[in-house]
Amino acid sequence: QVQLVESGGGLVQAGGSLRLSCAHSTRTFINYKMGWFRQAPGKEREFVAAINWSGDKTYYADSVKGRFTISRDNAKNTVYLQMNSLKPEDTAVYYCAASSIASTTNRAAYEYWGQGTQVTVSS
Repeated sequence: QVQLVESGGGLVQAGGSLRLSCAHSTRTFINYKMGWFRQAPGKEREFVAAINWSGDKTYYADSVKGRFTISRDNAKNTVYLQMNSLKPEDTAVYYCAASSIASTTNRAAYEYWGQGTQVTVSS
């Protein structure tokens, strides 16, 4: 059973940085494409970033392109989201997700989800 555990959220001022981590519970991590999504209060969960199994292909939402970087360490079964130049509109619960199908922006393609970590950006 795949379990995903996020960490690294917190409160930061606008312009600051945070790095989120997501630990995958099994050695089959390399078989999964990984994604980050976020959900702000009263809004739909939205795609943030995705990465393929080898880490050489990444995808970003337009709203975070140039500020966020997704990466993975297959030896540590972990995916990361480095978030720089944070804005108040980045405030949300951030979720990591695993897909055995594809690196995709489509939420429905992800079979496993973490419990989420809160990111709050103050102005």
